[in-house]
Amino acid sequence: MASTPRTRTGRGRGRGRGSGSSSLPPPPSTLPLIIEEFFIVVYEDPLVKKVRTPKKFADYLDGKEPAKVYLRAADCGPRLWTVEVLFDGQGRMYLDKGWEKFAIAHGVDFGWFVHFKYEGDDVLTVKVFDGTMCRRYYYSDDEDTDDESDDDVKPCIHPL
Repeated sequence: MASTPRTRTGRGRGRGRGSGSSSLPPPPSTLPLIIEEFFIVVYEDPLVKKVRTPKKFADYLDGKEPAKVYLRAADCGPRLWTVEVLFDGQGRMYLDKGWEKFAIAHGVDFGWFVHFKYEGDDVLTVKVFDGTMCRRYYYSDDEDTDDESDDDVKPCIHPL
């Protein structure tokens, strides 16, 4: 007795709905480059004058390079730290004057990770992870949100 081939009814695995059009996303090479988040690992003295950001982030800002950015520590109130930005002409971007004050106020040290999220309008929200790879949480005890004063560094406080 000969066997008859079975036909599929369209209810099996791997079948999509509709008229057969694919619902797969476009290949990565056709998607726009959006770099909203990056991190740096502190391998050198965190109190150096400047810190290099990833090249892809600098490339993302190509054509709209800011002269300064504003750092906001996540969960540390509305305070913005003004940090000047340098571009070296070879596609690299550095956080320069103002980075040292931010690092001191947040206790950034060797082996720490600093996560940045670009919020637009030249604002970067920052999360700091210490040498144990745990996030440091801060709170602000000052009402002043103006960072233009060079008198002293007003730190965000890390509860012990």
